Amino acid sequence: MHLLILTIEYPPVGGGASPVIHEINRRFIRKGHKVSVITMAVKGLEEHVVQDGIDVYNIKCSRIHKHMSNIWEHISFIVAAKKFLRAFIPKQQIDFCFTHFLLPSGILAKWLYTKYNIPYTLTTHGSDIPGFNPDRFRMVHWFTPPLIRSIVQSSVAVIAPSKFIFNLILQVRGIQEEKLVHITNGVDTDYYQPGEKKPIVLSTGRLLERKGFQYLIDAVADESFPFVVHICGDGPMMKTLREKAAKSKTSIVFHGWMNNKSDEYLKLLSEASFFVLVSAKENASISLLEGLSAGCVVITSNVSGCPETVGSAGICIPPADAHTLRAVLKDLTTSPDKAAKFMKEGRERAIKHFAWNKISDQYLSLIPEKINT
Repeated sequence: MHLLILTIEYPPVGGGASPVIHEINRRFIRKGHKVSVITMAVKGLEEHVVQDGIDVYNIKCSRIHKHMSNIWEHISFIVAAKKFLRAFIPKQQIDFCFTHFLLPSGILAKWLYTKYNIPYTLTTHGSDIPGFNPDRFRMVHWFTPPLIRSIVQSSVAVIAPSKFIFNLILQVRGIQEEKLVHITNGVDTDYYQPGEKKPIVLSTGRLLERKGFQYLIDAVADESFPFVVHICGDGPMMKTLREKAAKSKTSIVFHGWMNNKSDEYLKLLSEASFFVLVSAKENASISLLEGLSAGCVVITSNVSGCPETVGSAGICIPPADAHTLRAVLKDLTTSPDKAAKFMKEGRERAIKHFAWNKISDQYLSLIPEKINT
């Protein structure tokens, strides 16, 4: 089959959803399918590249940053992508479309379905759902429910990577529960492996207020802990976080945005003893899965999709609670046997529950039988 992928993020652009989409596509290729990706470009990217056998078409639009985008950039992408697809689709035999992000990608998917009768699924990654990311999209989501209902109605299915986001979608009035399917994200456990552990606390992600990096800094700032905190990511809170970190008695290193496939990132993750992400909202965090796979002690929030990701193999605490986080870090640094137990269980959980081959098969099973035959 020839599978079309619509998304606003694809490596090297984007956050956690970006590598997820690529890993699923890699398994599609291994199963003998042809895959074409339509995505947003940033300056410096070629219009057409081939990654691991996947044809990636980077559509020029007004997007500026690799790590995040806004509604005006999304609108420019829709306009540019429609122009591209009008020329592209008639020359192809597209069998099915896997769409990532209900908005804005879903707008393109419904348009293709209406114009070219290409069936599609939708995968939500969090911020496209009202209520998930109010710090950036509160005003926008006042107006999106009617559009979301229309896009979902025409789809084959809506994929929710976490039970948390599954239930959040159901809060959009008019969404049919029978349309929803829960398929977890995954992690390449052969790629993200434990190394020789060092006194490193690692935290990664977009530097947004809800991600909770400020509480990690607060937790270690008042005394000199026997480890170094490394923060990988970029975003609007960078300046504020750097100012807080400058006063910390524990050493804190900022790396900026980092490709999660880079040698530098893999080395840092493999050597980290602790992975901390005390976010107020997560769907099905790839960062947490990478931390588990690399044998880190994972410390995360007891809300949204985090507990279901780590299970009993991680430590879940309230978000925005620097005091509790400080106590957990103190306990683990003075209890090496306890830390080693979590490291072992985290690695085992990643291998047992989050294998990509199984997940890609679940995606393919959603394609109607009449198309498969």
